[in-house]
Amino acid sequence: MVPKQLTLKNFLSYCDARLDFAGLHIACVCGPNGAGKSSLLEAMTWAVWGQGRGTNEDDVIHLGESEAQVDFMFEHRQQLYRIIRSRRRRQHSSLEFQIDTESGFRSLTQRGLRATQQLILQHLRIDYETFIHSAYLRQGQADEFMLKRPAERKQILADLLKLSQYDDLADRAKEQARDHKALAAAITASLATLEQRLAQRSEIQTQHQQVQQQLATLRDRLSQATTQHNCLQQQMQQRQELLLRQHDQQQRLSWLQQQLAQQQRIQQRLQRQTQQIAAIRSEKETLLQHYAEYQQLQTLEEAYIAQSQTYRALQTQLTEVLQSRSQTLAPLFQQQRQQQQQLDVLNDQCKDLQHSLEERTEIQAALAQLQAAKAHLEQIDRRQLTRAPLLQQRQILQLQIQRTKVQLSAQLEAITSTQQQLTEHQHQQPQLQQAVADLSRQIDYLEQRRLYQEQVRLKGQERRSFMEKLQADQRVYETQLAQLAQKLALLDKPDASCPLCQRPLKDHSDRIRQRYQQEYDDIQNQIWVTREQLAVSEREIQVLRQEYRDIEAELYPYAATLEQRGQLQAQLAARAESAARLATLEARRRQLERCLQGDSTITPLQQEAQQLDEQLAQLDYDERDHALARNQVEKLRWAEVRQAELERVERRLTQLQSQLPQLRAQLEATTAEVETLERSLTQQKTELEQQQARLNYHPDEHHQVRQQLRQQQQWQVRYQALLQAEERQPELTQQLAENTTAIEALVKEVAEINTQLDHLDQRLAALPDPTSQLAELETHIKVNRSHCDTQLAQQGRLEQQLSQLDTDQALRDQQLREQQSHQHQQRVYQELAHAFSKNGLQTLMIENLLPQLEAETNHLLGRLSNHQLHVQFVTQRAGRSRNKLIDTLDILIADTRGTRPYETYSGGEAFRVNFAIRLALARLLAHRSGMALQMLIIDEGFGTQDQAGCNRLVAAINAIAPDFACILAVTHMPHFREAFQTRIDVNKTERGSQLALSA
Repeated sequence: MVPKQLTLKNFLSYCDARLDFAGLHIACVCGPNGAGKSSLLEAMTWAVWGQGRGTNEDDVIHLGESEAQVDFMFEHRQQLYRIIRSRRRRQHSSLEFQIDTESGFRSLTQRGLRATQQLILQHLRIDYETFIHSAYLRQGQADEFMLKRPAERKQILADLLKLSQYDDLADRAKEQARDHKALAAAITASLATLEQRLAQRSEIQTQHQQVQQQLATLRDRLSQATTQHNCLQQQMQQRQELLLRQHDQQQRLSWLQQQLAQQQRIQQRLQRQTQQIAAIRSEKETLLQHYAEYQQLQTLEEAYIAQSQTYRALQTQLTEVLQSRSQTLAPLFQQQRQQQQQLDVLNDQCKDLQHSLEERTEIQAALAQLQAAKAHLEQIDRRQLTRAPLLQQRQILQLQIQRTKVQLSAQLEAITSTQQQLTEHQHQQPQLQQAVADLSRQIDYLEQRRLYQEQVRLKGQERRSFMEKLQADQRVYETQLAQLAQKLALLDKPDASCPLCQRPLKDHSDRIRQRYQQEYDDIQNQIWVTREQLAVSEREIQVLRQEYRDIEAELYPYAATLEQRGQLQAQLAARAESAARLATLEARRRQLERCLQGDSTITPLQQEAQQLDEQLAQLDYDERDHALARNQVEKLRWAEVRQAELERVERRLTQLQSQLPQLRAQLEATTAEVETLERSLTQQKTELEQQQARLNYHPDEHHQVRQQLRQQQQWQVRYQALLQAEERQPELTQQLAENTTAIEALVKEVAEINTQLDHLDQRLAALPDPTSQLAELETHIKVNRSHCDTQLAQQGRLEQQLSQLDTDQALRDQQLREQQSHQHQQRVYQELAHAFSKNGLQTLMIENLLPQLEAETNHLLGRLSNHQLHVQFVTQRAGRSRNKLIDTLDILIADTRGTRPYETYSGGEAFRVNFAIRLALARLLAHRSGMALQMLIIDEGFGTQDQAGCNRLVAAINAIAPDFACILAVTHMPHFREAFQTRIDVNKTERGSQLALSA
């Protein structure tokens, strides 16, 4: 992926910026801390993968803005792509993916953000994690690999290589193995149960025959008893019919007797009602007289009720008038009082304000004095402003004079010390040249031994692959052998039948057994041959391992020797440069001595300081006069405050005087409205009282009439009873006659039913009762039928068991096949789990990667350190027992003084090691992902490097430049910035971060 153009809008610290990468090969992104250098790089990763350093998706939006957008164009595999990603605050993100064609950019965007992101990954073939660990050397992560413990380093390598997928595969394989093991165990338990049930077949068949014989005997007995029971049942049915008819007649007789008694009670009730009606009619004249008096009182009550309603209506109106008077006049009275109070308050305020205006003359005089004091203070302030930079410049000159003297003395001491060291080093050069030649011969020999060790390792891998193939073949042979053993065991069964022709298997078992036995012997021979080959291969691997360990022990001093040669070569190069440096240092030392003796550098600074003193004297500035002027202004400041208060009083007085006429008019209007309402309400009250007097309604008389009417109300009830009695008399006479006729008919029907009951009693006495015989016979039939049902149930249960045994036999055969399949699958998944585990394929991949990582790291580190630093990765070390090796991942670092721990190296040296390892990992990861690493982003802290280290780092970057299409280095160091021809300056402004491209 090679960047072509980047456009930012409201992204992190950028408001609106664009960067064109056309023609950029190696560029330095520089600017102060916090300017937005890393944000520029984060924009690329956010546009392509939608990920960055922020935890919240809205964090990428510029502060105060609602939407951020990044437009990124890049080239990948000779094809130009464009990605536009935007994010709206607290809403959603949008993603647009385009490809360049002859007619312009064509959209490849899918339906949904997730589908579009997946399409981008398919085109790039690299995810976010691989990119930031390969092409993007992020800030603060250079020493992450070195500071970890050996076990954690292996885990980091596993994470970078994405070996966690093999852990998932191992877990899934273990889970599958456990599942197949559990299924095989369950089938084994089920087979044991099936075998126990199948062993009961002969016993169940014998029980089935006995049950069939007993069932036939019980059915004969049950047939004879059923015939006898039918005869008795017919006789019992005839007797039941007679009893039923007798019961019906008895029920009919009982019902008729009940009806007769009821009719007699009705007749007595009708007679009592007739007597009551006769008594009521005897008091008819007295009752009519009292009822006439009741009607007169009722008419009088109705007249009083009409007057009462009118009276209450007038009283209600009068009450409403009184309430309306209080409700209407109360707010007006309140408003009148408030208006009078406001008028009084305004008059008082006007008097107070007029009194305040009497101080106007005194305040104006003080204001004139204040203006003069302010003018004098401004003149003194201008003198102070002119004096301040002159004082500051004078102090800076004095500091420069002192600093110059100290620097010249320090440089002279440093040059003298360096000359002494270089003179001593010149005498050691012949011994170093001889030592370098000896070490070079020793390294050539160790290189040859190392190549031979690699051949031994490849041979061992070949033998292990061959052994794995033999082991797989052996498992296949063992499975085939077990199947043949099962087939031979089946031939040994006497009652076995052929699955093809269904004939007894013994008819052609000899020929089949002979063929199976021949196959069994052949497979057995193959197993013996395979085991012999496995044993030979194992011995060969043991020999190769021992030889590999011997060579490993012989190569143990290789790294130290290589480091020692690098150190000696560096010392020789340093000795060669020391002669030229001695002459340069001698000239510099003499120049410094002349500067200190002649004071040619310091005198101009002292003359400039003297000129500044003269300028300060001419200003005639005095701190005491300045303080007195300030105090005078502060003392007269009250005049401005009082003047502002007088102006506010005048405005307030004018406002109050304009409100007085309006308030007086409102008070007069309210007083007139109150008088008008009082007159109107008094007139309405007088009219209502006159209407009540004309009505002539007396409530006491009305009450007396109501009490008399309540006392005479009983005569109305008795009058209604008289009317009902006269109406009921003819009906009661007719009901008495009908009731007498019905009683006579019921008496006749009762006599007839008694005669029929006597005839039925005679017939029942002549017919015998077979109940006891029938009950005894039914008990006998019930017992026999119960025995028959028991035998039928037993027969069905035995037949079901026989059918289940046939099903169990078929299930047993099926489960045997499933058991063998699950056991085979269990072995397969166990082997896969071991192969995918950390001690299997993952360890092998890491061991294969480390030699490449070590060679690449040392290649880069040689460029960075002038071959003075060397790194070696050690994967095994001796344990407490001499014969036991412990897996580890130690990193040995050597320099000109020997091998030392990583923590003892200076910040610059440690950074070079970190940078070399980090860049080597990046290149290897890119190679593993199948991606050509075309872009490299170095966002690291170069502040630990001195001038020489920075020069080597730049030289290393230039050396690897042909391997990349674009290299971006991020720094805030000025001297590191000047080392690059092309620079991208990032500056923080009020409008956000700004970009400037310079060459």
